[in-house]
Amino acid sequence: MKKTSCFLGGIILIVTALMITGCAQKAAAQGLPARPIAQAGTAGAAKVYMTADISPAGLAAVYNALGRTASGKVAVKISTGEPGGHNFLQPALIGPFVKAVNGTIVESNTAYGGRRASTAMHYQVAKDHGFTAIAPVVILDENGDIPLPVSGGTHLKQDYVGAHFKDYDFHVVLSHFKGHAMGGFGGALKNMSIGYGSSRGKAWIHSAGKSFTNPWGGAQNAFLESMAEAAKAVSDASGGRILYISVMNRLSVDCDCSSNPAEPDMHDIGILASLDPVALDKACVDLVYAAPDGRSLIQRIESRNGALTMTHAAKIGLGSLEYELVKL
Repeated sequence: MKKTSCFLGGIILIVTALMITGCAQKAAAQGLPARPIAQAGTAGAAKVYMTADISPAGLAAVYNALGRTASGKVAVKISTGEPGGHNFLQPALIGPFVKAVNGTIVESNTAYGGRRASTAMHYQVAKDHGFTAIAPVVILDENGDIPLPVSGGTHLKQDYVGAHFKDYDFHVVLSHFKGHAMGGFGGALKNMSIGYGSSRGKAWIHSAGKSFTNPWGGAQNAFLESMAEAAKAVSDASGGRILYISVMNRLSVDCDCSSNPAEPDMHDIGILASLDPVALDKACVDLVYAAPDGRSLIQRIESRNGALTMTHAAKIGLGSLEYELVKL
């Protein structure tokens, strides 16, 4: 029995080593460590603040930790959520924060059909999901779109956002972190790019600057890099009057844009905030990798090469992959 036990144990060790090596090779190809870990104490790195308290008080705590006050006419960019889905950020959670910053909830129409593809239906969805009860809601591209210049892009020279973008003095990118069928994951960078993009701007990003009408069929890596480039355009246009908060709850492998998302199979993690959207997304991804039950979401991220959005964003100067995680 003892020899058999040792033999089996040796097999397990060999298989485990091979699995770790395979994960390391895949992660290296994506520009990430094999088992990403929050890089606490990195000198000069961006700070990412975190609380495990997923509540209005927790949301207020990470916002206050940033030390940047949302002032003037404040846009709070969220996803209103496709009808049928139920993982989007709930009004009861975000309402006190939105009111505290005197914010207007902003969104843009979709490019894939559904009930948020036209302005009138989208306003109805915002009402049905309870957002109009906590703040004014504006669909940014209800009156068309405007171009924002892209600096240092490989695919895009311009990003197209709703014309009402220019009406706001300050932007709060309030994201629900989760998986995504095409991007691998959706966090701050996706909310800044696809989220702010007008209906035709979304097609422009998906097609890597080839079509205003067809969001389908483009090259995957070009799409991921185009998201990073569009996000940089939004950040640059804000002139520094912007901040980023991501809520890691209801961690489905599917996006809030899905009308029938998969049920989450991992535990909630917390709320994170940063003045650097790349660092924020990286911290969220690292926490998924560190979670004992993050396998499904990790598989979704890796199967879509989702890390490329972060690495390209860092390459073009939007932010840093290095960060210091500050737990509140």
